[in-house]
This record gives sequence, C-alpha cells and structure tokens, in this order.
Amino acid sequence: MIDNFHINQTFSNHFDLNEDVYALFLKLSNDNNHMHVSDDYAKEYGFEGKIMHGNILNAFISYFIGECLPVKNVVIQSQSIDFKKPVYINTKIQFIATVDSIVESVHVVIFKFNFQNSQNVVVAKGKIQIGLL
Repeated sequence: MIDNFHINQTFSNHFDLNEDVYALFLKLSNDNNHMHVSDDYAKEYGFEGKIMHGNILNAFISYFIGECLPVKNVVIQSQSIDFKKPVYINTKIQFIATVDSIVESVHVVIFKFNFQNSQNVVVAKGKIQIGLL
C-alpha cells in the first residue's frame, strides 16, 4: 500500500461552498456566530459579508483522505490547519495536497496541503499525517 505513494505526488479536488453546504454545516455545527450568519455584522468588521465556517475545510480533508486516495484502509493520525483568508459562501475552492514524506517502517504518509480560492489565493494550509492499516 505504501507503494501507492511517492514524494511530491499531488492530489487535488474542487469544492463548491454553496448555500446548501453552508446550511448543512450550520445545522450540524450549530455555530451561529454573527460572523457566519449576518452580512451586516461581518461587514462592520471589514469582511465582504458573512464568512463560511473555517472548519468546513476539515470536512473536505476528511473526504479527501476517505474517498480520494488510491487506498481505502487509512486513518488520519494528525492534522493541522492555518486559516489565512476568509472564505465566503457561493465560492469555489481548490484543495491541493502533496506527499511531503513517507515513513515506510510505520506505514505513514505526510501531506502538505492548501486550499485556494478562484483567484488562486491560499485561504488555508497545513499538514495531514495518515497511517495505512
């Protein structure tokens, strides 16, 4: 299984942060912070409008690990994410993950990743460590 990965191997996917995704995440998280639900409030603090919950990006990471890799018997061992720019509802983002290192002896793959908006601006980045079972 570890042979399915190599250093600098890249994976990517697009996600559409539409009203349906927003509504489902809002219902799931029950996070009604004014920054996420009020355009007027968010604009008072310099944003273009209400901002998408940053943790929706973690759900996209989960999808990537569980559904997009060439192997299915994997678990996330750790992940970190740094939020760089706000993401707004009704935007598309691209997720790009690159294999940064492989530890064959313990069946671990470490990815560096980023999320970019449609203007190719990095809105979040981080690392994911997976274990192959």
